[in-house]
Amino acid sequence: MKPRSEHPDTERVDLADIAPELLPYLGQAAYLQLEAFQGLAGVVRAVPGLDAKEELSAAAGLTLGKFQGLVAEIRRHDAQPAEVMRPFTASIDRLQQLTTGSDWQETLLGVHVTTGLLDDFFIRLAAGLPKDVGPRAAQLLGSDAGSESIGRILAAELAADPALGSRLAMWGRRLVGDTLLVARSALHDTGNESSDQQRVEPVFTDVIAAHTRRMDALGLTA
Repeated sequence: MKPRSEHPDTERVDLADIAPELLPYLGQAAYLQLEAFQGLAGVVRAVPGLDAKEELSAAAGLTLGKFQGLVAEIRRHDAQPAEVMRPFTASIDRLQQLTTGSDWQETLLGVHVTTGLLDDFFIRLAAGLPKDVGPRAAQLLGSDAGSESIGRILAAELAADPALGSRLAMWGRRLVGDTLLVARSALHDTGNESSDQQRVEPVFTDVIAAHTRRMDALGLTA
């Protein structure tokens, strides 16, 4: 899988005023990667077939690598990762509970949906970080996380069971609102709601468009 491409439309939006401070950004982004890793690890135990287990194990390893990269960035700024991540654990743990489905297919789609949306959002939000950190964070979050493997496994399940499509499409739609609430929680409120909304609207439009393309690739309605 190629790293996510640049996003020129978003880069023209000045996000400096609504971007979080550096350490909160890194802490929230890191804990999101840790939860994604744990979600994938749980699916590895449940998914049948050694080939699928191998692919998902690799995807989990890539996600863990992103977590470790963000943790290293936190330490580079003389902070303790656990302390920086702690304020975000309750809301992200809640999201993880909401994305755990009734079976491994729903749970895997949940990881696919939430990780895709949140990685895309935090990549764009990195444009508002200090210039010595923002590009590194965006490159790290845009690196390969095994989404192609996840897509292939889900596509094979959908092909084998056409009735699964409507259930997974509905499940995916249910997750978007809660995921975007977590994304919005990262934003700094300047006190000017109209201005803040104007700045962030193109970011969310871009993120939702990318999500729709991922769902379309699976034959699911976003």
